[in-house]
Amino acid sequence: MNYVTTADKTKLYVKDWGSGRPVVMLHGWPLSSDSWDDQAMAIADAGHRAISYDRRGFGRSSQPWTGYDYDTLADDLAAVIEQTGAQDATLVGFSMGGGEVARYMSRHGGKSVVQAALASSVVPFMLKTSDNPDGTEQAVFDKMAQAMKEDRAKFFAGFFKDFFGVSMVSHAVSEPVLEWARSVSMQASLKATLECAKSFATTDFRGDLPAFKVPTLIIHGTGDKTVPIDAAGRAAAKGISQSTLVEYDGAAHGLFATEKARFTKDLLDFLGR
Repeated sequence: MNYVTTADKTKLYVKDWGSGRPVVMLHGWPLSSDSWDDQAMAIADAGHRAISYDRRGFGRSSQPWTGYDYDTLADDLAAVIEQTGAQDATLVGFSMGGGEVARYMSRHGGKSVVQAALASSVVPFMLKTSDNPDGTEQAVFDKMAQAMKEDRAKFFAGFFKDFFGVSMVSHAVSEPVLEWARSVSMQASLKATLECAKSFATTDFRGDLPAFKVPTLIIHGTGDKTVPIDAAGRAAAKGISQSTLVEYDGAAHGLFATEKARFTKDLLDFLGR
């Protein structure tokens, strides 16, 4: 099966590798399921079924005009779980993908899910408000949107340096990895890129946290400039009763590449529990 068709006839490109208990992986903005390949191979090699898919508007999936709110994205996840027959699944959400996991747990009652993992996740609330003082100012997101409208390719050139923690003194990933990330990001529609950025910046998942009724692993880098840990990983750990928080000291946002070996091992250890 290469595609799943959602309720509004959007086609989602799906990778389904291996056999065993399913692990459904949700990618971050603005990438595709390809960002999970290293972990997906290890998960399949370890005797699990690794399922990943391109979010609507990204990668090889359809690029509809609407549906980039988290309710619809959670319904897309429900369609993937149902049509792949993923029972007793572990959901793993990276960055924006953590929001889909959270909204699925509340909106669909965590159906067919026995474990969850949030990596560098936007959950529970990224926006700075009077009751969320550790969040990010709205002006930062407005500036991002304007930069993407003016020159999306140029914006991503700078964005991914922070994403992977690349600087004059730190080279956590190679230049070809940066080139790959920029290339994958430009496959997405501009509409999807902008609308999803708005969704992950402004959606409040604090009310979704009690719906996590399964063991939940939270992994977050303390040096994450893209999704700072205080408003995200640490806050999520406080709100999810059966959670375990693992902090990667000094690590940036793109853990699937910058901390590949450790991140993969931590996921496999969690799956084995």
